[in-house]
Amino acid sequence: MRPAEALLSRREWLWQVGGGLGGIALASLLSREGWLAAVPHHRPKARRVVQLFMAGGASHIDLFDDKPELVKRHGEPSDFGEHVEAFQDGLGPWLRPAWDFRPYGQCGKMLAEPVKALGSVVDEIAFVHNVVGKTGVHSQGTLLQTTGFNVPGFPSVGSWVSYGLGNLNDNLPAFVVLPDHRGLASNGTKNWDAAFLPAQHSGVTMNLEAAEPIRDLLPHRIGPFVTAESESATHRLLAELNLRHAADRHDQRLEARIRSYELAARMQLAAPEALDISRETKATLRLYGLDQLPSSWPSQINAAEEAAYFSRKCLVARRLLERGVRFVQIWSGNDNGFPRRNWDSHEDVKRDHGPLAEGMARGTAALILDLKQRGMLEDTVILWTTEFGRMPSSQGGKGRDHNPYCFTNWLCGGGIKGGITYGPSDVWGYKPLDRDRPTQVYDIHATLLHLLGIDHTRLTVRHDGIDRRLTDVHGHVIQELLA
Repeated sequence: MRPAEALLSRREWLWQVGGGLGGIALASLLSREGWLAAVPHHRPKARRVVQLFMAGGASHIDLFDDKPELVKRHGEPSDFGEHVEAFQDGLGPWLRPAWDFRPYGQCGKMLAEPVKALGSVVDEIAFVHNVVGKTGVHSQGTLLQTTGFNVPGFPSVGSWVSYGLGNLNDNLPAFVVLPDHRGLASNGTKNWDAAFLPAQHSGVTMNLEAAEPIRDLLPHRIGPFVTAESESATHRLLAELNLRHAADRHDQRLEARIRSYELAARMQLAAPEALDISRETKATLRLYGLDQLPSSWPSQINAAEEAAYFSRKCLVARRLLERGVRFVQIWSGNDNGFPRRNWDSHEDVKRDHGPLAEGMARGTAALILDLKQRGMLEDTVILWTTEFGRMPSSQGGKGRDHNPYCFTNWLCGGGIKGGITYGPSDVWGYKPLDRDRPTQVYDIHATLLHLLGIDHTRLTVRHDGIDRRLTDVHGHVIQELLA
């Protein structure tokens, strides 16, 4: 008989059978197939998601939600017929949209001048104009849209999708975040944190304009001893030590960290290739407007520069999606600063929204067309959102205050019925026309999960004695949006 200390404990045996390298490989396979968390509850229409987030509060009534009454009443004292709680001093006279609207597509959807590039794909889009929030505070409004809660500590929608469906590629993360090149939005990384879900479901940030898009992905070459062979040997040794350590400590956080390190090693080859847009054809670069770019940009915010930055993120998003990434989050706008480099247009809507909106529309239209011509749009959902809208009354003459009482989201692809408008706002764009039946973020999230084959009420995780889910205790699928 072997010495007692050489015998495997029951825990060690279970770990070596189910938690060693083979177990991790099996877990990865099961996760990719959706067997670990949320086996698809019905046949999915979509496999992937792109979330476009306009940080700062994009104005629905200046871009997507045409309000002729504001043109007619421009400059008159604003009378809402009720008490209005403004975020700042934003209850000046009625302010007409900053640009004229024109109809586009077979559906005849009215779009403002800066987003006219979306006119070429508007028949693919479903607009929701009666979305309501809970607060006019940037940080809380942003969290509500990204996590379903307006306080920190809850997983991002991308983390839920990663947890529920797993990855489609062993060498790239399931959830990737492409932030604004100027910096992060309100809450920073909390917007894509996994919170109480396993850590590997957090969003992986890739800053495309940085010299090192994924920080610390590649080893720093210090001296001649760091070679491909020595690094590979180091990975093997670390894997063995990690598994020995984990055998006695069944800790979800440790397992998640092991998987994250292993993924990082595989990403050293896969990620640089995925981010290299020079591999694209001239026709594709031309589609995104990336075929001829200047060597420098003006110091003032301008549409051409915004289009170049946003289009590059959209092109990289497509490359990531076709390589198996489940969820890509693209951000436009950073946290507050002056001059404005986000959508928080308290001072001058036309000055701020114009370049940002043109850039966003240019890149987004190219992404939709690109996905469609590759046959990927039919199983990819694109969700456009922001933390809240802007008020129909003026602030300081040319700006608008926050409006959490009504704003716009839109979706396309992946089982969405295109060319429709759902849930009108009132004559001012101040609140939903039917105040008893607004659309909440829970409904948007429930619909998104439904398209992915998930019943939002059944994707839950027990945390602090509560079965938590993305939609809290709310939400219903918006059947009118489904193709």
